Amino acid sequence: MYKENRSSRSEFVPIRGLNYHVQIWGNSAHAASPLPPLVLVHGWMDIAASYQFMVDAFSEAFVQGRTIIAPDWRGFGQTGSIQGGGQADNYWFADYLADLDFLLDHYAPKQAIDLVGHSMGGNVAMLYAGVRPARIRKLVNLEGFGLPASKPSHAPGRYAKWMDELKSLHRGELALKAYDDVGGVARRLMKTNPRLSLEKASWLASHWARPDAAGKWQILGEPAHKITSAQLYRLDEVLEIYQRISAPTLAIEASDDSLGTWWQGKYTLAEYHERLKLVPQAQKAVIQDAGHMLHHDQPEQLAALIEGFLD
Repeated sequence: MYKENRSSRSEFVPIRGLNYHVQIWGNSAHAASPLPPLVLVHGWMDIAASYQFMVDAFSEAFVQGRTIIAPDWRGFGQTGSIQGGGQADNYWFADYLADLDFLLDHYAPKQAIDLVGHSMGGNVAMLYAGVRPARIRKLVNLEGFGLPASKPSHAPGRYAKWMDELKSLHRGELALKAYDDVGGVARRLMKTNPRLSLEKASWLASHWARPDAAGKWQILGEPAHKITSAQLYRLDEVLEIYQRISAPTLAIEASDDSLGTWWQGKYTLAEYHERLKLVPQAQKAVIQDAGHMLHHDQPEQLAALIEGFLD
Protein backbone atom coordinates (compact mmCIF):
# COMPACT_ATOMS: atom_id res chain seq x y z
CA MET A 1 0.00 0.00 0.00
CA TYR A 2 1.06 3.59 -0.63
CA LYS A 3 2.99 5.11 2.27
CA GLU A 4 2.36 8.80 2.83
CA ASN A 5 5.37 11.10 3.22
CA ARG A 6 3.54 13.67 5.30
CA SER A 7 1.17 12.67 8.06
CA SER A 8 -2.05 14.54 8.72
CA ARG A 9 -4.38 14.86 11.65
CA SER A 10 -8.14 15.19 11.87
CA GLU A 11 -10.21 17.87 13.54
CA PHE A 12 -13.97 18.19 13.85
CA VAL A 13 -15.33 21.72 13.76
CA PRO A 14 -18.93 22.76 14.52
CA ILE A 15 -20.13 24.44 11.32
CA ARG A 16 -23.78 25.37 10.73
CA GLY A 17 -25.06 22.60 12.94
CA LEU A 18 -22.74 19.96 11.45
CA ASN A 19 -19.60 18.36 12.88
CA TYR A 20 -17.29 19.16 9.97
CA HIS A 21 -14.32 16.87 9.45
CA VAL A 22 -11.12 18.69 8.48
CA GLN A 23 -7.77 17.14 7.59
CA ILE A 24 -4.67 19.18 8.41
CA TRP A 25 -1.05 18.83 7.33
CA GLY A 26 1.80 20.89 8.74
CA ASN A 27 1.55 23.57 11.40
CA SER A 28 -1.27 23.77 13.89
CA ALA A 29 -4.10 25.47 12.06
CA HIS A 30 -4.11 28.22 14.68
CA ALA A 31 -0.32 28.74 14.86
CA ALA A 32 0.92 32.20 13.90
CA SER A 33 2.67 32.12 10.51
CA PRO A 34 3.49 34.72 7.86
CA LEU A 35 2.47 32.19 5.21
CA PRO A 36 -1.20 32.10 4.18
CA PRO A 37 -3.03 28.85 4.93
CA LEU A 38 -3.48 26.62 1.90
CA VAL A 39 -7.06 25.33 1.73
CA LEU A 40 -7.87 22.34 -0.51
CA VAL A 41 -11.48 21.55 -1.40
CA HIS A 42 -12.38 18.26 -3.06
CA GLY A 43 -14.80 17.27 -5.78
CA TRP A 44 -18.03 15.30 -6.05
CA MET A 45 -17.93 11.84 -4.43
CA ASP A 46 -14.40 12.51 -3.22
CA ILE A 47 -12.81 13.22 0.17
CA ALA A 48 -10.20 15.49 1.75
CA ALA A 49 -7.66 12.63 1.94
CA SER A 50 -7.70 12.53 -1.88
CA TYR A 51 -5.11 15.34 -1.84
CA GLN A 52 -2.53 13.24 0.05
CA PHE A 53 -0.44 12.39 -3.04
CA MET A 54 -0.20 16.06 -4.05
CA VAL A 55 0.67 17.16 -0.52
CA ASP A 56 3.37 14.49 -0.40
CA ALA A 57 4.83 15.88 -3.65
CA PHE A 58 5.25 19.42 -2.31
CA SER A 59 8.83 20.39 -1.54
CA GLU A 60 9.97 20.71 2.05
CA ALA A 61 10.74 24.40 1.46
CA PHE A 62 7.14 24.99 0.37
CA VAL A 63 5.44 23.24 3.28
CA GLN A 64 7.81 24.51 5.97
CA GLY A 65 5.80 26.75 8.27
CA ARG A 66 2.64 26.40 6.15
CA THR A 67 -0.71 25.04 7.29
CA ILE A 68 -2.60 22.92 4.74
CA ILE A 69 -6.31 22.43 5.44
CA ALA A 70 -8.76 20.15 3.60
CA PRO A 71 -12.39 19.68 4.70
CA ASP A 72 -14.73 16.83 3.82
CA TRP A 73 -17.74 18.60 2.29
CA ARG A 74 -21.11 17.97 3.94
CA GLY A 75 -22.33 14.45 3.21
CA PHE A 76 -18.87 13.24 2.14
CA GLY A 77 -16.12 11.48 4.06
CA GLN A 78 -16.51 11.93 7.80
CA THR A 79 -18.78 14.98 7.61
CA GLY A 80 -22.48 14.29 8.06
CA SER A 81 -25.35 16.18 6.49
CA ILE A 82 -27.91 16.43 9.31
CA GLN A 83 -27.35 17.59 12.86
CA GLY A 84 -27.50 14.66 15.25
CA GLY A 85 -27.24 12.00 12.53
CA GLY A 86 -29.28 10.79 9.62
CA GLN A 87 -28.85 11.78 5.98
CA ALA A 88 -30.14 14.65 3.88
CA ASP A 89 -32.33 13.82 0.92
CA ASN A 90 -30.92 16.55 -1.36
CA TYR A 91 -28.21 19.22 -1.50
CA TRP A 92 -28.10 22.90 -2.47
CA PHE A 93 -24.91 24.17 -4.08
CA ALA A 94 -24.92 27.48 -2.19
CA ASP A 95 -24.42 25.54 1.05
CA TYR A 96 -20.86 24.71 0.01
CA LEU A 97 -20.03 28.42 -0.26
CA ALA A 98 -21.50 29.11 3.16
CA ASP A 99 -19.71 26.12 4.70
CA LEU A 100 -16.40 27.36 3.32
CA ASP A 101 -17.09 30.87 4.63
CA PHE A 102 -17.71 29.54 8.14
CA LEU A 103 -14.62 27.32 7.96
CA LEU A 104 -12.45 30.30 7.03
CA ASP A 105 -13.96 32.27 9.90
CA HIS A 106 -12.68 29.49 12.13
CA TYR A 107 -9.22 28.88 10.62
CA ALA A 108 -8.26 32.23 9.07
CA PRO A 109 -10.52 34.99 10.41
CA LYS A 110 -8.07 37.82 9.68
CA GLN A 111 -5.94 36.38 6.91
CA ALA A 112 -6.42 35.90 3.16
CA ILE A 113 -5.86 32.29 2.14
CA ASP A 114 -4.65 30.39 -0.91
CA LEU A 115 -7.49 28.24 -2.24
CA VAL A 116 -7.28 25.13 -4.43
CA GLY A 117 -10.42 23.36 -5.65
CA HIS A 118 -10.88 20.26 -7.78
CA SER A 119 -13.91 19.58 -10.02
CA MET A 120 -17.01 20.45 -7.97
CA GLY A 121 -14.65 22.00 -5.43
CA GLY A 122 -13.11 24.07 -8.23
CA ASN A 123 -16.55 25.41 -9.09
CA VAL A 124 -17.16 26.26 -5.43
CA ALA A 125 -13.74 27.96 -5.22
CA MET A 126 -14.34 30.10 -8.32
CA LEU A 127 -17.71 31.32 -7.07
CA TYR A 128 -16.47 31.90 -3.54
CA ALA A 129 -13.49 33.91 -4.80
CA GLY A 130 -15.86 36.23 -6.67
CA VAL A 131 -18.31 36.58 -3.80
CA ARG A 132 -15.64 37.05 -1.08
CA PRO A 133 -12.67 38.41 -3.09
CA ALA A 134 -10.87 39.87 -0.07
CA ARG A 135 -10.55 36.43 1.54
CA ILE A 136 -8.54 34.87 -1.30
CA ARG A 137 -4.88 35.71 -1.96
CA LYS A 138 -4.40 33.27 -4.85
CA LEU A 139 -6.77 30.79 -6.48
CA VAL A 140 -6.12 27.47 -8.25
CA ASN A 141 -8.94 25.75 -10.14
CA LEU A 142 -8.37 22.09 -11.03
CA GLU A 143 -10.85 21.12 -13.75
CA GLY A 144 -13.72 23.07 -12.19
CA PHE A 145 -15.32 23.70 -15.56
CA GLY A 146 -18.83 24.66 -14.54
CA LEU A 147 -21.82 23.38 -16.49
CA PRO A 148 -23.51 24.02 -19.83
CA ALA A 149 -25.65 27.14 -19.87
CA SER A 150 -29.30 26.51 -19.00
CA LYS A 151 -32.45 28.18 -20.32
CA PRO A 152 -35.59 29.20 -18.43
CA SER A 153 -37.52 26.70 -20.54
CA HIS A 154 -35.53 23.92 -18.82
CA ALA A 155 -37.01 24.78 -15.39
CA PRO A 156 -40.30 22.81 -15.47
CA GLY A 157 -38.58 19.59 -16.51
CA ARG A 158 -35.77 20.13 -14.03
CA TYR A 159 -38.13 20.52 -11.07
CA ALA A 160 -40.09 17.44 -12.16
CA LYS A 161 -36.90 15.41 -12.49
CA TRP A 162 -35.73 16.55 -9.05
CA MET A 163 -39.00 15.45 -7.42
CA ASP A 164 -38.99 12.12 -9.25
CA GLU A 165 -35.41 11.41 -8.12
CA LEU A 166 -36.29 12.34 -4.52
CA LYS A 167 -38.96 9.63 -4.61
CA SER A 168 -36.45 7.15 -6.03
CA LEU A 169 -34.08 7.97 -3.16
CA HIS A 170 -36.77 7.40 -0.54
CA ARG A 171 -37.65 4.09 -2.16
CA GLY A 172 -34.01 3.05 -1.73
CA GLU A 173 -33.29 2.97 -5.46
CA LEU A 174 -30.27 5.30 -5.39
CA ALA A 175 -28.20 3.47 -2.80
CA LEU A 176 -24.46 3.38 -3.40
CA LYS A 177 -22.92 -0.01 -4.09
CA ALA A 178 -21.31 -1.80 -1.16
CA TYR A 179 -18.18 -3.97 -1.52
CA ASP A 180 -17.16 -7.22 0.12
CA ASP A 181 -13.71 -5.94 1.05
CA VAL A 182 -11.38 -2.98 0.66
CA GLY A 183 -9.87 -4.65 -2.40
CA GLY A 184 -13.20 -4.38 -4.16
CA VAL A 185 -13.24 -0.64 -3.45
CA ALA A 186 -9.70 -0.32 -4.83
CA ARG A 187 -10.65 -2.18 -8.01
CA ARG A 188 -13.62 0.15 -8.42
CA LEU A 189 -11.30 3.19 -8.19
CA MET A 190 -8.89 1.67 -10.72
CA LYS A 191 -11.73 0.92 -13.14
CA THR A 192 -12.81 4.56 -13.00
CA ASN A 193 -9.22 5.79 -13.35
CA PRO A 194 -6.96 3.33 -15.23
CA ARG A 195 -3.87 5.46 -14.43
CA LEU A 196 -4.29 4.80 -10.70
CA SER A 197 -1.77 2.26 -9.36
CA LEU A 198 -2.83 -0.58 -7.09
CA GLU A 199 -0.79 0.91 -4.23
CA LYS A 200 -2.51 4.29 -4.46
CA ALA A 201 -5.93 2.74 -5.08
CA SER A 202 -5.61 0.56 -1.97
CA TRP A 203 -4.61 3.56 0.14
CA LEU A 204 -7.46 5.68 -1.21
CA ALA A 205 -9.97 2.87 -0.76
CA SER A 206 -9.17 2.67 2.96
CA HIS A 207 -10.09 6.37 3.30
CA TRP A 208 -12.87 6.55 0.70
CA ALA A 209 -14.90 3.73 2.29
CA ARG A 210 -15.25 1.91 5.59
CA PRO A 211 -16.80 -1.36 6.75
CA ASP A 212 -20.29 -1.39 8.24
CA ALA A 213 -21.55 -3.64 11.04
CA ALA A 214 -22.02 -6.48 8.54
CA GLY A 215 -18.47 -6.15 7.22
CA LYS A 216 -19.50 -4.62 3.89
CA TRP A 217 -17.38 -1.66 2.73
CA GLN A 218 -19.58 1.40 2.25
CA ILE A 219 -18.55 4.47 0.23
CA LEU A 220 -18.31 7.58 2.43
CA GLY A 221 -20.72 9.62 0.34
CA GLU A 222 -24.45 9.99 0.78
CA PRO A 223 -26.69 8.79 -2.08
CA ALA A 224 -28.60 12.09 -2.15
CA HIS A 225 -25.58 13.58 -3.93
CA LYS A 226 -26.76 11.64 -6.99
CA ILE A 227 -29.95 13.68 -7.25
CA THR A 228 -30.12 16.31 -9.99
CA SER A 229 -30.15 19.86 -8.64
CA ALA A 230 -33.53 21.54 -8.70
CA GLN A 231 -31.82 24.80 -9.64
CA LEU A 232 -30.72 25.66 -13.15
CA TYR A 233 -27.12 26.63 -13.87
CA ARG A 234 -27.52 30.35 -14.49
CA LEU A 235 -24.49 31.24 -16.59
CA ASP A 236 -25.16 34.98 -16.52
CA GLU A 237 -24.88 34.94 -12.72
CA VAL A 238 -21.73 32.82 -12.81
CA LEU A 239 -20.00 35.14 -15.28
CA GLU A 240 -20.89 38.19 -13.20
CA ILE A 241 -19.21 36.51 -10.22
CA TYR A 242 -16.15 35.54 -12.30
CA GLN A 243 -15.59 39.20 -13.16
CA ARG A 244 -15.35 40.04 -9.47
CA ILE A 245 -12.51 37.61 -8.71
CA SER A 246 -9.57 39.78 -7.67
CA ALA A 247 -7.08 37.00 -6.83
CA PRO A 248 -4.51 35.86 -9.41
CA THR A 249 -6.03 32.64 -10.75
CA LEU A 250 -4.42 29.54 -12.21
CA ALA A 251 -6.81 27.25 -14.11
CA ILE A 252 -5.21 23.82 -14.49
CA GLU A 253 -6.66 21.15 -16.75
CA ALA A 254 -5.59 17.63 -17.70
CA SER A 255 -4.33 16.66 -21.14
CA ASP A 256 -7.29 14.27 -21.45
CA ASP A 257 -10.37 16.26 -22.44
CA SER A 258 -12.72 15.01 -19.73
CA LEU A 259 -15.11 17.88 -20.45
CA GLY A 260 -15.60 16.71 -24.02
CA THR A 261 -16.08 13.12 -22.84
CA TRP A 262 -18.77 14.12 -20.33
CA TRP A 263 -20.80 16.51 -22.42
CA GLN A 264 -20.34 15.14 -25.96
CA GLY A 265 -20.34 18.56 -27.60
CA LYS A 266 -22.99 20.17 -25.36
CA TYR A 267 -20.23 22.09 -23.57
CA THR A 268 -16.61 22.32 -24.74
CA LEU A 269 -13.17 23.36 -23.53
CA ALA A 270 -13.29 26.26 -25.95
CA GLU A 271 -16.44 27.55 -24.23
CA TYR A 272 -14.81 27.14 -20.83
CA HIS A 273 -11.75 29.07 -22.00
CA GLU A 274 -14.02 31.90 -23.16
CA ARG A 275 -15.55 32.07 -19.69
CA LEU A 276 -12.08 32.25 -18.13
CA LYS A 277 -11.33 35.40 -20.14
CA LEU A 278 -13.72 37.24 -17.82
CA VAL A 279 -11.57 36.41 -14.77
CA PRO A 280 -9.34 39.49 -14.46
CA GLN A 281 -6.01 37.75 -13.66
CA ALA A 282 -6.44 34.22 -15.02
CA GLN A 283 -3.82 32.01 -16.63
CA LYS A 284 -4.08 28.41 -17.87
CA ALA A 285 -1.84 25.37 -17.52
CA VAL A 286 -2.09 21.74 -18.66
CA ILE A 287 -0.94 18.61 -16.83
CA GLN A 288 0.33 16.05 -19.34
CA ASP A 289 -0.60 12.35 -19.29
CA ALA A 290 -3.47 12.95 -16.87
CA GLY A 291 -7.22 12.63 -16.70
CA HIS A 292 -9.81 14.36 -14.53
CA MET A 293 -8.22 13.05 -11.31
CA LEU A 294 -4.99 14.86 -12.14
CA HIS A 295 -4.00 15.10 -8.46
CA HIS A 296 -3.86 11.28 -8.47
CA ASP A 297 -2.36 10.84 -11.95
CA GLN A 298 0.49 13.38 -11.84
CA PRO A 299 0.84 14.75 -8.30
CA GLU A 300 4.46 15.78 -8.86
CA GLN A 301 3.66 17.87 -11.96
CA LEU A 302 0.70 19.41 -10.20
CA ALA A 303 2.57 20.18 -6.98
CA ALA A 304 5.36 21.91 -8.92
CA LEU A 305 2.85 24.08 -10.81
CA ILE A 306 1.03 25.08 -7.64
CA GLU A 307 4.26 25.83 -5.76
CA GLY A 308 5.52 28.07 -8.55
CA PHE A 309 2.22 29.93 -8.75
CA LEU A 310 1.69 30.43 -5.02
CA ASP A 311 5.28 31.49 -4.34
